Amino acid sequence: MTETTAHGTELDAALDRYRVELTGYCYRMLGSAFDAEDAVQDTYIRAWRSFEKFEGRSSLRSWLYRIATNVCLDLLNAGNKRARPMDLSAPQHQASAVLNERPEVTWLEPVPDGRVLPQTADPAEMALAKESVRLAFVAALQHLPAKQRAVLILREVLAWKADEVATLLDTTVASVNSALQRARATLAASRVRESEALDPLDGDQAKLLEQYLAAFEAYDISRLTTLLHEDAVLSMPPFDLWLQGHEDIAAWHLNQGIGCKGSRLLPTTANGMPAFGQYRPREDGRPGWTPWALQVLEVSDGKIVGLNAFLDTARRFPLFGLPEQLDESYEVEQGA
Repeated sequence: MTETTAHGTELDAALDRYRVELTGYCYRMLGSAFDAEDAVQDTYIRAWRSFEKFEGRSSLRSWLYRIATNVCLDLLNAGNKRARPMDLSAPQHQASAVLNERPEVTWLEPVPDGRVLPQTADPAEMALAKESVRLAFVAALQHLPAKQRAVLILREVLAWKADEVATLLDTTVASVNSALQRARATLAASRVRESEALDPLDGDQAKLLEQYLAAFEAYDISRLTTLLHEDAVLSMPPFDLWLQGHEDIAAWHLNQGIGCKGSRLLPTTANGMPAFGQYRPREDGRPGWTPWALQVLEVSDGKIVGLNAFLDTARRFPLFGLPEQLDESYEVEQGA
């Protein structure tokens, strides 16, 4: 084996080993699952092109993070900044609600857990990883200047040392510590809403999700609202509309959202939280259901505090491995 081949084999192994954690890093930086995957791909292309210049002064992992950081900073310097509807406007009331659609690049996007959460046997590490990809937390990160964002993620989420971050960013330890302090203050001021990660071992949470699925599929909106926190929020990107509170959320489902009656839900996970692929009845009257939304639920203290319905299913369902449609066999499987 030649030296070049050996180096190539080493890099191939590293790229495979670090893909998930690098995708998670880029997702936190960029707020988009698709942008994150593109950033990692760009990172790997740059790594291949410059691998012969890698002198081994840092670990291969650190070197890849350095490249990924530069890729993300380049994208953020181009003005990319993702948001949630709640970041852009005040809540509307159902009776006067207006559906105003904004471009895809406006919105913070959900991401499948498997794309961004490395497997670990340590429950504490997994809990921290899930916490750091919550929609509310990633949305709060978008309010930080790009380099502060990188510093906070590297220091607080990935537990890098200040001198390691300083080396990666070509700056000083004092600058890193100052950036971290400012980033913490900004996050504290944003009052990130708390929510709990999906925990299959939590019986109360499992019961809540079962009740939600049953109520939604029965389209029993009265029963569904009993599962919501009194200040629960409903949002529906790509529309900038969002609603808050039992009355408006219930009224929406019974009026503008009545087409969701008869829907079926398939459980999945997104951003460390419970999620469902929602399928509405076919419009042509034939048996079966077609994709309508990826619902990502935020849960806190035994109640649902956020209903996030992402409507661009053509892009999202393949990413989450959700089927293109449901047929009558779904009913048979559910009844089995």
